[in-house]
Amino acid sequence: MSTVIFRAIAPYLTALMVLFSVFVLLRGHNNPGGGFIGGLIAASAFAIYGIAYGVPPVRRALRFHPMGIAGFGLVVATLAGVPSLIGGKPFLTALWAYPKIFGMEVAISTATFFDIGVYLVVLGTITSVALSLEERER
Repeated sequence: MSTVIFRAIAPYLTALMVLFSVFVLLRGHNNPGGGFIGGLIAASAFAIYGIAYGVPPVRRALRFHPMGIAGFGLVVATLAGVPSLIGGKPFLTALWAYPKIFGMEVAISTATFFDIGVYLVVLGTITSVALSLEERER
């Protein structure tokens, strides 16, 4: 499916989907959305780009191997539970900090870092599967 219209729209659609996936990721741990759905949306964006242009441009756009992204996400998600252990609470208990950045109080949570890790795991895994299927197809 490499029509002229699809190839012309694919980069813009990919960029919009990745931006929307980050919005869904940052929407919150307790709201609809989060790391899993955000990662699926981002992986779908790269799959669309791969269908339009092939696998090598997607690999160049990612810059890292998809399974490396997934492994890094697993490390981030695991490390998100360490502060709770240090604080004497059960593993992966959400902790909050309220630092002042540019004079504004910003809420930072360990749950956000866990969601970022899940986002990267899902993005790397699903993209790896999609790219291997696309390589096999061609």
